[in-house]
Amino acid sequence: MGSARYLNGLAAGLGVGRAHPAARRPHEARACAEPPRQGRRHGFADFGGRRRDSSLMASTDRYVVRAPGRVNLIGEHIDYCGLSVLPMALRQSVRIAFHPRSDQETRLVNRDPRFAPSAFAVSEGILRAPAGDWGNYARAAAQALAQRFPDLRGIDALVESDLPIAAGLSSSSALVVAMALAIMHANRVTVPSLELMDLLGRGERYVGTAGGGMDQAIILGAQAGCASRIDFHPLRLTPTAVPADWQFIVAWSLVHAEKSGAARQAYNERTRQCDEARRLVATRLGQRQDTTYPALLKAAPVEELLQVAGATLSDVLSRRFRHVVTEGTRVPQAEAAMAARDFTAFGELLDASHQSLRDDYEVSHPELDRLVGLAREAGAAGARLTGAGFGGSIVALCRVERAPEVVAALRERFYAPRGAADGVGRHMFTAEPSAGAEVLTPGASPG
Repeated sequence: MGSARYLNGLAAGLGVGRAHPAARRPHEARACAEPPRQGRRHGFADFGGRRRDSSLMASTDRYVVRAPGRVNLIGEHIDYCGLSVLPMALRQSVRIAFHPRSDQETRLVNRDPRFAPSAFAVSEGILRAPAGDWGNYARAAAQALAQRFPDLRGIDALVESDLPIAAGLSSSSALVVAMALAIMHANRVTVPSLELMDLLGRGERYVGTAGGGMDQAIILGAQAGCASRIDFHPLRLTPTAVPADWQFIVAWSLVHAEKSGAARQAYNERTRQCDEARRLVATRLGQRQDTTYPALLKAAPVEELLQVAGATLSDVLSRRFRHVVTEGTRVPQAEAAMAARDFTAFGELLDASHQSLRDDYEVSHPELDRLVGLAREAGAAGARLTGAGFGGSIVALCRVERAPEVVAALRERFYAPRGAADGVGRHMFTAEPSAGAEVLTPGASPG
């Protein structure tokens, strides 16, 4: 089938151009959509008739899957250290219209012309394309599933997204999750949700980034109206309703946060530094070298850990260690502040997190720092970089009624001087806590 015919055939499934659901009005209360369902399964059985469009299935064998991006509110660069994080899913998402094939071949076309078509056979040992190829994230999902389920069929798929690319909002992990759900549904297989989160978290390392499991967990397990504290070892999600009068604003720095090349090396180097610092501090405390960060925080007060680190580690390792342990304490404090609707305390924790990421972890960028400063001057209670850093986006907290002022100030003082005022709708948006990945009826609105 030619690419043009292929695009036209699948485009109907995506409902391209469909408007997003209306933004929440200031007076509408948020509430978590449902209690955590730790036994939930993802894949074919997930339909349960609720999301199934029988006419579409029967007549065209065509389906649509949606996987949201995420914004991490606090707990940056600590998921791969085993410490808790506090993200929420976004309404912006990756969507894939697909239909199953009878063989193992998988063919992908992206609506964004910057990304060339990609093809591969689903197997346990898929060769990677060159670094930076978007298709590697689809390959990561396919290979992870193939190692669990032999003889999987492939799919033909059309991909589109309204997530900014390389903006620190997990567009790549959303693609991994969406692709996995598409392949699972095409093959009528299921995986319990917690197992799938872990499987895809490990599977994404196929692309060469030594990340943690936060992104896959929140993309699969998010609940509308909530942020979720994610604990690791064992994996667990605990939702907290976002107060109705709080508004999070996400603003892109216009600097791409690529997870390839030099940026990937810097990311992986910090992972290595965190591990080395942990081992040295554990040894100095008389603990086993495999003592984890959560175990260290239980074994001694933060102040003692920092004193030991200062006396034991090099300056760089000491600062990396300080970020991890202090950021690890900010997450439960932020969760408690959200539950108590303590707006000021949450904002202060955002500010402290950014300072730590800038000075101790050294993953900020001058444009991120500028955005954070402007957001604070415009009335935000706090702001920080979100995501891997080295570019990407910030997240800022303000009252719902102040959001237009903050947005206007960032447009006039950040985007306009950089010639990007006309693209503000793509670069900056109010973040609504949304539901996790799902298979959609073509006419359904994203969660």
